[in-house]
Amino acid sequence: MVSVAWKEIRKNPEQPVYLLIGSEQYLLQETLAKIITETKGIEQQDVIYFDLEETSVDRVIEEADTLPFLQDRKVIVAKNASFLKAKERGKEKIEHPLDQLEAWLQDPSPTATVIFTAPYEKLDSRKKITKVMSSKAVVIEANKLSGSDLTVWVQQQAATFGISMDRELADYLVETTGENMMQLSNELEKLAAYLKEAGNVTKEVIDSLVPRSPETEIFRLTDTYISGNRAQTLAVYHDLLRSGEEPIAMTSLIAGQVRLMLHVGTLKRKGYHQQQIASTLNVHPYRVKLVMNNRNSPSEQRLLRVLNELASIDLKLKSTSGSRERVLELFFMEKL
Repeated sequence: MVSVAWKEIRKNPEQPVYLLIGSEQYLLQETLAKIITETKGIEQQDVIYFDLEETSVDRVIEEADTLPFLQDRKVIVAKNASFLKAKERGKEKIEHPLDQLEAWLQDPSPTATVIFTAPYEKLDSRKKITKVMSSKAVVIEANKLSGSDLTVWVQQQAATFGISMDRELADYLVETTGENMMQLSNELEKLAAYLKEAGNVTKEVIDSLVPRSPETEIFRLTDTYISGNRAQTLAVYHDLLRSGEEPIAMTSLIAGQVRLMLHVGTLKRKGYHQQQIASTLNVHPYRVKLVMNNRNSPSEQRLLRVLNELASIDLKLKSTSGSRERVLELFFMEKL
């Protein structure tokens, strides 16, 4: 986990080259901040930034090889190292001299720390530059946390803000907010300010202060529709429309929720318990808990019928020239 890398940074931050990989922006930013903070004599304003989507990597090399002025060391951040992932036709603005970078990585500057960031899910491991960078740099993966790992992190983060949160409430906050760690951290900070850094969080406090994520509302929308409550379904649907959600995106999310119900049902019949199901499906345990505890859980045949109808609705939404909002509204008004 990234916490192990953070301990190493505290011990010896002044590495010549770092490579930060992963799509979790919160962990990327925290790791970057820790390297900068732990580097002796460096303040935030001393850091030199390059965006590799706009600037050639040879500028980074040139800066790294230039001796620092009035400091023992310089810190350089080279963002968006997209040359480490698979090429996307038409999206490459800069032709980087990768041979030059590969040669420089063999003998990087002794007076600079260069931090390359690759905020992507996956790199192209077949590329020579990716292999060289991975072998010569200190590689830190900032991958998204999920399941019980995310719950534990929420509890730990809550403690840093001076508030107490048990596992069930941490799960509830994740279900309400979503799994974006930056958003979760912001909401925890808000809760701490409300509680004046003393006291316990309750579900009522979360409900009153924390906005529900679109995914949470989609769960509620799916649940009310499946249970046959058309009035409540339409109320939630109109709330989502007012918040800017698009019918096509909603249809996709609803279908995903229905598939989750089907998978949970299948694994439950096989004897899997909640944690096993969450791990197998790679979803947060609280989502699985809500599905398993739903007394109005429909039959498999009914869910399959809904999934089939959603596929038809998706096609209709993508081909219609009329009101997409109305297409989905009529679907919700039909009796299952």
